[in-house]
Amino acid sequence: MGNVFGGGGRRLYLSNSGTEVFVDVLMLAVSELADDGWDHRFAALLTLQDQNVMGRGAVGFDLQAIAWGATARDRARSKGFVLRATALAASGHRWGELGYRPAFAEDHLHRFAALVEPFEPAGDPDPDGGFPGPDEGASACCARHRVLSALPHWEGCFLCVRPR
Repeated sequence: MGNVFGGGGRRLYLSNSGTEVFVDVLMLAVSELADDGWDHRFAALLTLQDQNVMGRGAVGFDLQAIAWGATARDRARSKGFVLRATALAASGHRWGELGYRPAFAEDHLHRFAALVEPFEPAGDPDPDGGFPGPDEGASACCARHRVLSALPHWEGCFLCVRPR
């Protein structure tokens, strides 16, 4: 059992453990770079990939379901953010704080970037795709770990609530 991240007719299948590691390292990078409302919405989408809350094998998203922006400039900026965050994560950014060695994370991130790079965001996302709305961005930050989270809806950031 695993999870699928897709877009533009391409798919990235990750095991449940691979998904957890992928989301963890990407969340650290997204938290570092987020400075716009869209970035916080993408962070909220990542918080929804927490299998400890949503269920194992029950997460994943399609790039076509993301509201990338109303204009070509907005869409390019949003896509650029995802690629910058993915590159930062692949560089090992803050991996030492995880409490484990993120095996295969670099490969998963490179494969995700290869999925995002050729993807052409559309102006109209899938309305049932689950991308958080403008008022649903992850604006709370765990003071202890400096990670955007679904606080106050969940008990804490992924570093606070997961046993290691």
